[in-house]
Order: sequence, then structure tokens, then C-alpha cells
Amino acid sequence: VSRGQATHLINKANAVVVDVRSRDDFRRGHISGAVNLAAAEIKKGNLAEIEKYKDQPVIVTCQTGQTAGESAAQLSAAGFTQVFVLKEGISGWNGENLPLVRGK
Repeated sequence: VSRGQATHLINKANAVVVDVRSRDDFRRGHISGAVNLAAAEIKKGNLAEIEKYKDQPVIVTCQTGQTAGESAAQLSAAGFTQVFVLKEGISGWNGENLPLVRGK
């Protein structure tokens, strides 16, 4: 999804952002309300933290949009019904000067 579509899903459809980057990268800046869940954890099926969002839109993001696709496919296979990948990831989001939360 584009950044505009992602913003719309977050604001209007209660979408959840799942950030698959490392904890350090996540702390440096992430989308407000995002859940940090490493791609490796998704691959292992450790989805307890996001299980409750199965029927909500889920937007998977990484640094550049390259690695989120695999995690998104795994979430779809695990029964998540509306999975999207943020185009160009956090780099693209930041490039548009969209807000990022630092820390946590």
C-alpha cells in the first residue's frame, strides 16, 4: 500500500502496523502505535502478540519495503485476513516527512 492508503487504513479502519525491523531500528523511529515483531519471530510462528488483530487490516513494514513481503505472506498463511505491505517501508515514510515516534 502507498503511504496515503496506509494513513487512511490506520485512521479510518483501525489498521495495525507490524514493524519487522530490529528492536534498535524500531527505537530509532517507528510509526505511532506500531507493534515491533521481528521477521524471524513471524517466520517461527510466534504471533501471540498480534493474534488479536487477525480480522483487522495489518500493515507490515520494514526499512525499505524489501523484507516485509515475506512476513506479510506468512501472516496471510497464518489466517490474517487483510495484510498489506507499506511501499518503500520506513525509509519512504520518513522521506515524506510523515511522523515517526522515537524511543520505546
